[in-house]
Amino acid sequence: MDCKCSSNAWKWQVAFSLLLCSWGWVSGQLRYSVAEESDPGTVVGNIAQDLGLNLANINRRRLSLGSEGSSKYFTIDQKHGALIIKDRVDRESLCGSSSSCLLHLEVVAENPLELYSLEIEILDINDNYPIFPVIDQEITIIELFASPGVRFPLPTAEDLDVGKNSVRHYSLNQNPYFSLSEKYRNDGTLIAELVLEKNLDREEKSEHTLILSAFDGGEPSRSGSTQINIIVLDINDNAPVFDQTSYKVGIMENLPLKTVVIKLNATDLDEGSNSEILYSFDDHTLNSAKKIFDLNENTGEIFIIGAVDFEVTRMYELFVKAVDKGSPRREGRCVVQVEVQDLNDNVPEIVFNSKNNEVPENAPVGTVVGFITVRDKDSGKNGEVRLIIPLDLPFKCQPMSNRYTLVTSGQLDREKVSQYTITLIASDLGSPSLSSQATVIINISDVNDNPPAFLQSAYNAFISENNEPGRLLCTISAGDPDEGDNAKLIYSITESQIDGSPVSSFVYINSDTGTIYAQRSFNYEQFQVLQITARVEDFGTPKLFSNVSVFIFIEDTNDNYPSILYPENSGEVIAQETIPRSASAGYLVSKVSAVDLDSGHNAWLTYSLVQSSSPALFHISEYTGEVRTLRGLQETDNTEYRLVISISDHGEPSLSSTATLIVNIMENIAQGIPKSHDFLTHSKSAPNITLYLIISLVAISIVSLVTFVILLVRCLKKNNDSSCSSCFPNKSLPVSYMDQYKPTLYLNTDGTLKYMEVRMAPTEHPESCYPPCFPVTTNIPDSTLTQFQSNPPVAEPKPTSDSWFNDTHQVRFYHFC
Repeated sequence: MDCKCSSNAWKWQVAFSLLLCSWGWVSGQLRYSVAEESDPGTVVGNIAQDLGLNLANINRRRLSLGSEGSSKYFTIDQKHGALIIKDRVDRESLCGSSSSCLLHLEVVAENPLELYSLEIEILDINDNYPIFPVIDQEITIIELFASPGVRFPLPTAEDLDVGKNSVRHYSLNQNPYFSLSEKYRNDGTLIAELVLEKNLDREEKSEHTLILSAFDGGEPSRSGSTQINIIVLDINDNAPVFDQTSYKVGIMENLPLKTVVIKLNATDLDEGSNSEILYSFDDHTLNSAKKIFDLNENTGEIFIIGAVDFEVTRMYELFVKAVDKGSPRREGRCVVQVEVQDLNDNVPEIVFNSKNNEVPENAPVGTVVGFITVRDKDSGKNGEVRLIIPLDLPFKCQPMSNRYTLVTSGQLDREKVSQYTITLIASDLGSPSLSSQATVIINISDVNDNPPAFLQSAYNAFISENNEPGRLLCTISAGDPDEGDNAKLIYSITESQIDGSPVSSFVYINSDTGTIYAQRSFNYEQFQVLQITARVEDFGTPKLFSNVSVFIFIEDTNDNYPSILYPENSGEVIAQETIPRSASAGYLVSKVSAVDLDSGHNAWLTYSLVQSSSPALFHISEYTGEVRTLRGLQETDNTEYRLVISISDHGEPSLSSTATLIVNIMENIAQGIPKSHDFLTHSKSAPNITLYLIISLVAISIVSLVTFVILLVRCLKKNNDSSCSSCFPNKSLPVSYMDQYKPTLYLNTDGTLKYMEVRMAPTEHPESCYPPCFPVTTNIPDSTLTQFQSNPPVAEPKPTSDSWFNDTHQVRFYHFC
């Protein structure tokens, strides 16, 4: 410890003390300095010696510290009068960061009582490390935006020590992008700043990690550090780049739509929206190419949207650009050359030329039989043709220039084989290979080819309308007497058009099993019967096939609501009827008319009155729709009634529609308006319609009779024809036979025509010889057809389930040769 009291300083202090002895106390000034953190028991100074006390007076004077706070850290040795450290002294806890730290104490001496002032200076030692307020700090800098020389403030380290033991220096780990700048604030605190030395490029390095260290001036020096994370923010300074600037891809013609030709890939070194890429064709791409190809803007996939035809265009050049979503947007470009490769779609042609297809049996080996020319319109491998002749025949082909010569390769024996059939097969080298054949008959020999044959001459399938796609229709089956690949069969549907749509959009066939499924939902009101042609083909060379007709009968379901013809309620206008108040019971107010697009029970309509302001006044006929009064009108009845009428069909479930009719009751109606009984009893429309129907019936009967007479006369003229004589013996034709050609008329109750049914199916005779003259146009199973009957014109009866179905569906038509 270093005592800084001098003898000169104490001369005036002691003299001053003697001067004050007359009052019983003296005062002096003592000052010591001691380093913080000194060990307990360390002597700070000898107070007794500095006060001029000898050893004999120390015990008598009993020196002590007068300040209560001082007794915590210091004490006076009563034997030697020395000031001793009692407890650890921490300068930072006592004085903080103050540059000077003085403790003021009082020393009390007795006998006589004297008071001395004592100052102890706590000297700082380097016992604290520089500490940064944060462990790590993040600084964001936009790439290429901040210029070299830009400064960024760094956190300031704190050191509880003072003087040279405080922070005296900062350092930064060496890097080519940043440097460190130091300066002192006005309060003497050393601060550091980060200086940018060169431009930052995020694509080169997106994050920089720096270590900032702070050092104090103590001996030894202490230091602290913090991590500085430099985050480089992206700007759109990179354009998308394709893997290649030019692509070449080859595709076959006739590829299906949506086929992906190539998937392009462009990358952008930026991030975020600056790296999000959209693909598109640029203006250099021809419109004709855009009609064939399209581009997925997100994935870069180029796919087919039109028919690729080698004969139209053999190469397409697609110019593609990739544009990012940055601001400003940047783009990259590439060229895709699509080369269309020829599909082997031309069958080789075989032409055989010979003056005489007969060869003498004694003809020597090598005799020329004829010349074979083979042509193929394709090019390359697809146009190269190979001619094959059976090896088990005494003939062979010899190439000669651009054609072949057919010569004998063995001895001919007419007694063993009188004729030979040479099947020439020309196959190109395309993939898949196409082939054609030509048959050369030399002393004719048969080639037995067996096409696949269906087990039935026709197939029938039944399905209800509004079916779900994928519904099973039927299964067709065929057999082939051949063996091996020639007996392996594949089923297909012959391409055709149904109502302007390809048949493949209606049905699908399993090529292996022959099971036919519905591709779509059918509508009975659109189609009642669909006729398609199924094909079975074997795997032979050449491939053989057979066709069969498949009839698909669409059965009606109740999917149409009754359509109201009258009264027609359009918008806010409601039909109105006017009747006189003098109308009696049964007066015809109106007639509701409706139709249903369905058939059978689904189209059988009934009428009912579901709502009326006066339920006891009006009534509607269940089947005719006639609205009549139930009683005579009275003066107390209202002048207007609102009737809500329901029209329901007999389907399962039943569908219904409603119509609203407003009936106005007037005191007097113009004379020209017919009364209800006049409408029923003196209606002129019904007799006129009946007259027209009678005329139509007579005309049809005359036409039928004339047609039959013509056929009979023509047959009688050919008396030498045995078939006709057996079919028409000299007997009078029964009247019942002629009756079967009479049309059946069905009338409504008011005399109007409901429908007319003409049945021209003659009764089958046991020995009829005219099946070819009266063929049935459609092979409708007996289960779906009913026996026809001739009915005279009658008013509409109440329909039944059987009669309704027969009258609307079961009609069998015949035509004559």
